[in-house]
Amino acid sequence: MSIITNNPMIMKKFLPLIFAIFLLIPNLGFAQNKEDAESSNNKLRIAAREIMASSETCALITLDDEGRPRVRAMDPFPPETDFTVWFGTNSKSRKVAQIKMDPRVTLYYLKEDQSGYVMLHGIAEMVNDPEEKEKRWKEEWVAFYPNKADDYLLIKVSPEWMEVISYAYGIQGDPVTWEPPRVVFDTK
Repeated sequence: MSIITNNPMIMKKFLPLIFAIFLLIPNLGFAQNKEDAESSNNKLRIAAREIMASSETCALITLDDEGRPRVRAMDPFPPETDFTVWFGTNSKSRKVAQIKMDPRVTLYYLKEDQSGYVMLHGIAEMVNDPEEKEKRWKEEWVAFYPNKADDYLLIKVSPEWMEVISYAYGIQGDPVTWEPPRVVFDTK
């Protein structure tokens, strides 16, 4: 090594090459980390979609006027490709008033065999568009909504982030804190 560093001609010749190598090394690591993160994110999304699709119900958690969480079982529609979730509800229900007051909600899906769950946090909005309501209607709900036009309302939950645990996919929480892996959605 001293032959190279003591000879200015050789140093001058190899210095740009050495500099280029040092510039590329962090980028190679960054590309690998980015690929690993994307792969992990995709794995979380696949596991979440499977859990959500296999759950017949989920819990919808809203906040009441005193800031206390209120939980109820819901019959969700399958999540859309961006993980937006829709529900049908009675337009006069407490959850509608709670969402209008504070649209932050949490959805909780538990895998049937209890080997995983999805906890999705998002912003809810009430949708009363007749076309959307017709697209998201289940005939078994007829008895619950005798005046469908006025009584039936949709809740649309746009996801902000979700946590996923799935033993089938090897997705577990932090060994010390138990914090589950998280997917953050682009809310722009």
